[in-house]
Amino acid sequence: MMIAIIAALGLFAWLYLLAARGGFWRAAERDDEEIVSVSWWPRVIAIIPARDEAQTIAESVGSLLAQDYPGDLSVIVVDDHSSDDTAAIAREIGARDGSDRVTVLRAPDLATGWTGKLWALEQGVRHANALPIAPEYLLFTDADIAHARDSLRMLVASAHRDGLGLSSRMAKLNAQSAGERAMIPAFVFFFQMLYPFAWVNDRRRATAAGAGGCMLVHRQTLNQAGGLAAIRGELIDDCALARLLKPLRPIRIALTDRVRSLRAYPGFADIRRMIVRTAFTELEFSPWRLAAATAAMIVVFVAPPVLALAPVGTLARVLGGAAWLLMALAYQPMLRFYRLSPAWGLALPAIAAIYVALTIESAILHWRGRGGEWKGRVRPRTAVAHSRKGMTTSFDAKRQ
Repeated sequence: MMIAIIAALGLFAWLYLLAARGGFWRAAERDDEEIVSVSWWPRVIAIIPARDEAQTIAESVGSLLAQDYPGDLSVIVVDDHSSDDTAAIAREIGARDGSDRVTVLRAPDLATGWTGKLWALEQGVRHANALPIAPEYLLFTDADIAHARDSLRMLVASAHRDGLGLSSRMAKLNAQSAGERAMIPAFVFFFQMLYPFAWVNDRRRATAAGAGGCMLVHRQTLNQAGGLAAIRGELIDDCALARLLKPLRPIRIALTDRVRSLRAYPGFADIRRMIVRTAFTELEFSPWRLAAATAAMIVVFVAPPVLALAPVGTLARVLGGAAWLLMALAYQPMLRFYRLSPAWGLALPAIAAIYVALTIESAILHWRGRGGEWKGRVRPRTAVAHSRKGMTTSFDAKRQ
């Protein structure tokens, strides 16, 4: 009887996800609309925080300098204490451009209570705010992101038309290696399940999320919200920024082919490090949330195929098989977006099980004081506590 109940819960969960979760599985929120005509093109400054990004910084900066944007565009690269030639390469790309559009700053020593990326971005924001003619928009983009020539024009046109405080694009991640094909589309699928893009883009809903590789921010709205200092301790800074800005102006997030990641994950170990860095952060470092999320993932993703194939009662096998089929069908739009075989839909339960294991590992690393490790930096547990306290202070007045 208990097995049949678990099977029924899994099927009910997929019926809910397909019918009432913002249509996340359709992957329909894209940036493939036509570029609208605007009367003027505002000034934009792109800010790139960079730490040991010598392999990708040239292509990243070069893609911004090659934009067909009709307005004034400049780039600030904030060198976050790189041990390689990141800063020198960025300066060389700027010199090749034959203009003064590229500025390279060196971030001061990391201030207490700040995460490294946000501290680097803050230096670029301060520089932009101090200019005689400050920009209307800031483009927060990563040093491993490349932009198509019309990427910025699309972002600014839609942001200007709809009065957006934040317009972000989920960069197209690499899905070439076997590990990438297995894990990367699922990563985006799970992200959309947590934050349905249609709900994020609906101002009437509280759901807020951003994609940190490409975020066009309305500068005055950011300053009105208290600046990056309001989220200074956040590890998942893109979603924190979205939550900060949404009460003040509409925000938008979409999938795109115009913004792509230059970072490859050739082995499973590379993907593992990416996931364990922030998985437990998403659960707000709560063991109770971890237990609940683990149980939910097992019932919704893992149990259906197990019950469908196990020698259990007919009812449980039918219910489990139906849930597995719905799961595989729901995954198809994301697989088409990444141009992968539909057969990966049948493997989603196994992929989900791996994500559960990595989330548990993320929690263990946090409890051992090694959580959030990135390029030699480890986020202290005391910073987590201060960050959560600060988030409550910053958001309560705006969101509740």
